[in-house]
Amino acid sequence: MTQSVEIICVGTELLLGDILNSNAQFLAQELAKLGIAHYYQTVVGDNPERIKGVVRIARDRSQLLIFTGGLGPTPDDLTHETLADCFGVPLVEHPEILEDIARKFAQRGHILTANNHKQASLPEGAEILTNDSGSAPGIIWQPLPGLTILTFPGVPAEMQRMWREVAVPYLRSQGWGNTTIYSRTLRFWGISESALAEKVNSFFDLQNPTVAPYVNHGEVKLRVSARADSTAAAQQLIAPIEQQLRQIGGLDCYGANDDSLASVVGALLKTAQATLAVAESCTGGGLGASLTAVPGSSSYFWGGVISYDNAIKVRLLNVDEHDLAEQGAVSHTIAKQMAEGVRSRLGTTWGLSITGIAGPDGGTADKPVGLVYVGLAGPNGVQSFEHQFGALRGRTWIRNLSAATALDHLRRQLLIKLE
Repeated sequence: MTQSVEIICVGTELLLGDILNSNAQFLAQELAKLGIAHYYQTVVGDNPERIKGVVRIARDRSQLLIFTGGLGPTPDDLTHETLADCFGVPLVEHPEILEDIARKFAQRGHILTANNHKQASLPEGAEILTNDSGSAPGIIWQPLPGLTILTFPGVPAEMQRMWREVAVPYLRSQGWGNTTIYSRTLRFWGISESALAEKVNSFFDLQNPTVAPYVNHGEVKLRVSARADSTAAAQQLIAPIEQQLRQIGGLDCYGANDDSLASVVGALLKTAQATLAVAESCTGGGLGASLTAVPGSSSYFWGGVISYDNAIKVRLLNVDEHDLAEQGAVSHTIAKQMAEGVRSRLGTTWGLSITGIAGPDGGTADKPVGLVYVGLAGPNGVQSFEHQFGALRGRTWIRNLSAATALDHLRRQLLIKLE
């Protein structure tokens, strides 16, 4: 039977959404690097009975339970005492932990209080999982044959250091993590999840590597994961599958892993020794923000105009007042004129524009909320593209999708020019 891990995050603040559960994300990624099977994650509040209920379920389906949170000195920090109660053992105070806490407090000008004695009390038989950054130690404990429990504080920086410096060496010494799971994520724009899934359906039956689709903020991704003895070996398994998926995806596949549309467009502009200026209306600077988020973008992105008011479109972008009155700001004609205007005004190779109705108000029967036009002016002329993003997902969704889609239009044109 494959040994598996369960991550259990303790804290009512997590259930309330007051704190983002970054610990679970970190641990999941680390377990994948170690090649350790990980099938379940649980979040439970600061309640001993519910924590015990979670433990009873987890110990029957997983061989390694990783806890985060609930190790502090306050009354709602219940992880260690609840684990001790769950397995019927007493808590034992460790003087060396109190000495360590006192020393750390003295360095910071703090005084040890009675509450800190709680942090020095661990379930009988548990080893100390040292915490060099904070006051709360964790435990390494085998309360039953075939079951190991690791506990960590909820503070991400402390947990991550303890994981890398203490937990990983321990797990490797116990035979965990002798393989690795490596993943490559291919990124697609301009194709729906269902359309892409139909094209690559046969790949979903693969066992090693595996291929899985998912959607995030309008983007479709294919995650290709392989298990092997090393990262290099896993990469070799993934490489031919990635090549096939890229060929099937064609222009819709724009990159992998940490690539963004903005970074890919930037690289293409550099290759072409071209420059870009933008003119934005409904996105209010979002397009420029995504471009400048890429380090080194000043070498190809010269600037832009946020022409939110029609008067600015006329004064700065040379948009025709008659066309504005007759066709409206949200139209093919105005998108083209905005792109041409900013290209001419800033003297760049390319001009990219966005004009649309982000809502929630301002839509009509002819021009509903979510209607967006993208203009693209370049060495061979100007063109525009109409998109209907719909109103259901709201203003932010429309604005973000508009900026990404504009970048994608430029990306495709640059690829054609570079062929």
